[in-house]
Amino acid sequence: MASLTQNQGIAPHLLSPVGNQVSVSGPVAQTSELPKPRNISADFNYYKDPPGGGPPEPNYVDRPQTYDRVPLTQRLTVHDVRGEEDQYTLDTTGFEFYKHVSAEKDFVDDEQIKSVYYPETEELLKKATGASKIYIFDHTVRRQTVDSRTKFTPTPAPQQSTDKPITVPVPSSLRGPVQRVHIDQSYAAAPNRVTYHLPDEADTLLKGRFQIINVWRPIKTILKDPLGVAAANSVLDEELVPIKLIYAHREGETLSVRPAKEGRTDGGHRWHYLFKQTPGEVMLIKCFDSKNDGRARRVPHSAFVDEEFEGEEARESIEVRALVFHPDDTE
Repeated sequence: MASLTQNQGIAPHLLSPVGNQVSVSGPVAQTSELPKPRNISADFNYYKDPPGGGPPEPNYVDRPQTYDRVPLTQRLTVHDVRGEEDQYTLDTTGFEFYKHVSAEKDFVDDEQIKSVYYPETEELLKKATGASKIYIFDHTVRRQTVDSRTKFTPTPAPQQSTDKPITVPVPSSLRGPVQRVHIDQSYAAAPNRVTYHLPDEADTLLKGRFQIINVWRPIKTILKDPLGVAAANSVLDEELVPIKLIYAHREGETLSVRPAKEGRTDGGHRWHYLFKQTPGEVMLIKCFDSKNDGRARRVPHSAFVDEEFEGEEARESIEVRALVFHPDDTE
């Protein structure tokens, strides 16, 4: 056990058993064997105002898009944080890396993900944030082709004419990387997540601090389409654009992001990623924090094209989205 602690750069108290596995949980720390950081230039797709002005078009969940949203693409430097992971935290930059080995490896069975991976993730979030209550409300597997082992219950498409095949959509929990700068929840919509998922407890829970945090994990080591995050303190609130999110029976709201405002003298948006991020290196992404005292409250993120590895195997990853509660923090 001592050698594992030394090799991983993790304190002994952060090694905890998960089933018959050993889960390594702790902030990613620098070691002497790490490669030189690999900073690159990449294109990021930002929000562009629609021609003629007007409000942004909404996004429809589980429906084909009925419009083309043309982005404003900017080529920017993406900084590799490898070897400096401990300089980035949820409360300063809005993201943080942890070493955590999961008992789940393939992520092809939704029920197994919920029974095995969800409890692991809840414990990781409690350790990382000090929260006393975690509620995971969904997960998304980013896999551009359906694995033959994938287990899900498909919902047939509406009946079509007999001379055309019946189509069965890929489940909404199985999607490719999103190459668009965004934040999953707007400030206004975040509390509604609590009332929607936990209606009986919402009044009490909303009196204390709560967060929405994504836990993003590679299923295989990432080369193609890595995930970038823009440091929270480099993105202004006035650069955020609320976008309606229309579900079948309710309405939510996400945030799109404009490019850095012209005239800024602080360097604009600072993008980061972890080169060759492995399944044992998870990224925590803060999508919302009710605490408004100067700490990071949200962090834009986006997949991006790393041109050197564009011909590599398609990226596979899983993200879990969770409500994170600190009921004793009411200030």
